Amino acid sequence: MVERTGGNPQAEPEGAAGFDEPLDRPLPEGVRYRVVSIAAEAFGSLTPAELPTQLRQYARFTPSRRAKFAGNALAAALETDPVFRQRIAGRLRETQAELAAALEAGTPPPAADPIDVAAAAYLLRPAGWPKLVAAAGEEAQRAHADQVGEETARELQQVKAELARLRATTQTEVQSARAELEAARKETDSLQRKLRSITSDLRRGQAALRNAEAESAQARASAAAELAAAEGEARRLRARLAEAESALEASRRAVREGRSVEDMRLRLLLDTVLDAAQGLRRELALPPVSGRPADTVDAVAPGAINPRDVARRALSEDDPALLDQLLALPQAHLVVDGYNVTKTGYPTLPLEKQRLRLLGGLAVLAAQTGAEVTCVFDGAELAAPVLLAPPRGVRVLFSKPGETADELIRRLVRAEPPGRPVVVVSADREVADGVAKAGARPVASTLLLRRLARG
Repeated sequence: MVERTGGNPQAEPEGAAGFDEPLDRPLPEGVRYRVVSIAAEAFGSLTPAELPTQLRQYARFTPSRRAKFAGNALAAALETDPVFRQRIAGRLRETQAELAAALEAGTPPPAADPIDVAAAAYLLRPAGWPKLVAAAGEEAQRAHADQVGEETARELQQVKAELARLRATTQTEVQSARAELEAARKETDSLQRKLRSITSDLRRGQAALRNAEAESAQARASAAAELAAAEGEARRLRARLAEAESALEASRRAVREGRSVEDMRLRLLLDTVLDAAQGLRRELALPPVSGRPADTVDAVAPGAINPRDVARRALSEDDPALLDQLLALPQAHLVVDGYNVTKTGYPTLPLEKQRLRLLGGLAVLAAQTGAEVTCVFDGAELAAPVLLAPPRGVRVLFSKPGETADELIRRLVRAEPPGRPVVVVSADREVADGVAKAGARPVASTLLLRRLARG
């Protein structure tokens, strides 16, 4: 029978020479690769109908891609499809006619490549082709073994040469390392000796340092004690010196203040007497003469007008004109209890606005009357001094911490010389009684408020 696969190729009859001889071993790898390459080259000369069904999808591949991607399928088709193999063998006869003729004649060329001979014998299947394939495989294996042996020998020689070089290098390095090790050992011994010497010196230095620190600590303690004693003595001396300086300054201040206060009191009293004399001269319309014969006559002279005399006139205690008469006295001094007046007249205002309103009215009053005006505020509860610009003609004072405005008013009255007209404005009964005993004229706060309201 003739086996066919797609088409009508000429088929070799069964029983022909070499057709049914089996291959008793696997096809050598080199022979297989050459067979697949030949089939891939001849593949393109066949029509799709002449190709096995499983190979038709590779018809448009190039021979190299066909050998790469369809190698296994080509090998299987050549082994199982005699018709396909005969078609490939026919292409081989065309391309390698001499090799094909020599194989079919049973005399393979001696100079041919055993792989080519085996591949052609596998495809052409001449008589005894398995032996040719086996011989070619063995020859290829021997050639491969010889090549491998040569390469192995070359590599062995290279390895031996490299090993010899490494041995020489290693020996050199070992000798160098031994020399370095010996030098390092000597250096280590030297360093150890130096270290022992340095350690000994360090211990002696530490001992000396401890002794020095102990002596230094003792010296510091002694110096600290002497310094503390000296500082204590210095503090005592400074305290005694400060006490002496304070006593000296106090005595100087007392002498200076006493003299200045007495001088001021005398000058103020003199001014008061002079102003009173001038006032009497104006009231009595005395001619401007220095003396008269009648002045030598022994008689009772009229007295000077004082605040008590003004009180006896026909004016009520709440008449603002009374305050004008009092302030018209020579060298009159008006002392005002500030918060007592403001809290009586306008208690709803803040303290700052109360002060400003009262001081503004007192400035107008001072300008109208020419009297000395002093306004006193209670400063005992203030955390800091009040920033205030006093108006012209008005003296503004705050009591010191621990002192009330009432006490400051009493001190102001006691500071005045006897005989000077002093008017104190306060609604406080205790203040009024105290200043009255000191010779001042107390008036009510409402009287000053009416006078200021009048303008």
